[in-house]
Amino acid sequence: MSPTKNEQKSAKSAIATNKKRGVLTDEERAAMKELVKERKSVASKEEDASAVLAKIAEMADSDRAMAKRVHAIVKASAPVLSPKLWYGMPAYYKDGKVVCFFQDAQKFKSRYATFGFSDAASLDEGGLWPVAFALKELTVATEARISALVKKAVG
Repeated sequence: MSPTKNEQKSAKSAIATNKKRGVLTDEERAAMKELVKERKSVASKEEDASAVLAKIAEMADSDRAMAKRVHAIVKASAPVLSPKLWYGMPAYYKDGKVVCFFQDAQKFKSRYATFGFSDAASLDEGGLWPVAFALKELTVATEARISALVKKAVG
């Protein structure tokens, strides 16, 4: 769904206001710009998947290797999910909603990559459960845990 003219103006004015205040970092502003561009785009599933792979190819070596593996794990664990960019990050959608995503360390100049889930993921467990995980490396055990979480997330 494309943003309305008012939403576009509102986003632009918010970004301009935040530049003056210094509220958003350069990386956050870039992510917001990517989101606006993504929402304006009307792409096929194949084009969305290609955009995700292109974004992964741009990542630093260690993050790229993890992102490729995470991409393969998500596709194998939940074929119902469709890859698409979200704030310039590889994300995986079901029924138009983000279920999970991979954020490379360089995205916000972090010391680790992140694999996370949105509220559309069916991970509820009591009154408290994790929705994001720091990734420094992928081991067989880590890959198995990601696979199990993704399967649970899609219900």
